[in-house]
Amino acid sequence: MDGKYSKVLTILLIVAIVAILLILLFLGVRIIRNNVVKSDYEGGADTFIETAKNNNKNNNKNTNTSTTNSVNETGVEPVLGVENLLVNNTIVDGNSSGKKQTYKGFPQVGVIEIPTTKLKCPILEDASKSAIEVAVAVYDGVGLNKVGNTTIVGHNYRNGTFFSDNKKIAVGDKIYITDETGNKVTYIVYNTVTTSPEDSSYFERDTEGAREITLDTCTDDTQSRFLVLAKEE
Repeated sequence: MDGKYSKVLTILLIVAIVAILLILLFLGVRIIRNNVVKSDYEGGADTFIETAKNNNKNNNKNTNTSTTNSVNETGVEPVLGVENLLVNNTIVDGNSSGKKQTYKGFPQVGVIEIPTTKLKCPILEDASKSAIEVAVAVYDGVGLNKVGNTTIVGHNYRNGTFFSDNKKIAVGDKIYITDETGNKVTYIVYNTVTTSPEDSSYFERDTEGAREITLDTCTDDTQSRFLVLAKEE
């Protein structure tokens, strides 16, 4: 009888060890996969910022050349706006190539950095189902770093990627947004809100002439929306 129980206990022990190994393997694979995903979108963010800076430098060089030529030919120096630069008689908006940068095949319009959650991620132009599986994206609003409110949506996968850790963000924290011109704006969080999935009142609001952003994601239980509201510093 003792031998029979001993065999049963041995089998149970083996099953328990195998189960533990499988769990550890699953967790290990998940951690590695998340780190790969993070490394990938952080690289995409760095590439965007570097390219935007280079484009801005090229625009400045071309603008100086164009201005000099115009003065020589007409005797009148043209007035160049900050947002639209005259380059070789062509209006461009911060991008000398005239083409948007892309990430994973999706048009990219900026980069978001949140020190509190250690996030540095591309911001895509449109929040399609497939786009927000690889990055965060503009969902509604006037556009990055423009006067008014712009809502940026991202998944909460509860694994540290994208907006998974937004619940850690508190009033007073800083968020940085770099746009296509290479302009980096600092935003200060002034409120966090949990609301219903049907609520859209926060999309368009009076910002009193300031630039604002809203970060939009789901709560951990997926039943509500968690919003982070921030205003330019």
